[in-house]
Amino acid sequence: MQTRPFPPAPHGRSPAGAEVRLLVDGMTGGMIHSTVPPGQVNRATVHATVSEFWFVLSGEGQIWRRDDGGEETTVLTTGVSIDIPVGTAFQYRCNGAAPLEFICISMPPWPGSHEATIIAGPWEPNAPEGWPPA
Repeated sequence: MQTRPFPPAPHGRSPAGAEVRLLVDGMTGGMIHSTVPPGQVNRATVHATVSEFWFVLSGEGQIWRRDDGGEETTVLTTGVSIDIPVGTAFQYRCNGAAPLEFICISMPPWPGSHEATIIAGPWEPNAPEGWPPA
């Protein structure tokens, strides 16, 4: 069993560029809190083995997703949930006045920065360089 307080500072950045706070992790998956500052456009990526579920806590943004079935851009606002199945290309950005904050659950657990391949997306990224997650 795990019980952890909300981390006071980010642990680093995702390969895409979002600030991340590690919340809990286990044998079947992990959960992080992500923050994207206003105006930030993260790098487009695709994951080799990990699927994700997101739940937007606050802010406004957009996410572009592409898979073999097509592509779409979804508005991210408080209360919206999305999935990113393994092999789905995606890119996201904060286009509101406040930071975009969301919970991300990964399944299986995040294996490390080699999981994410940076690709071309629909928007020009301006995010700071990522940190190699463990």
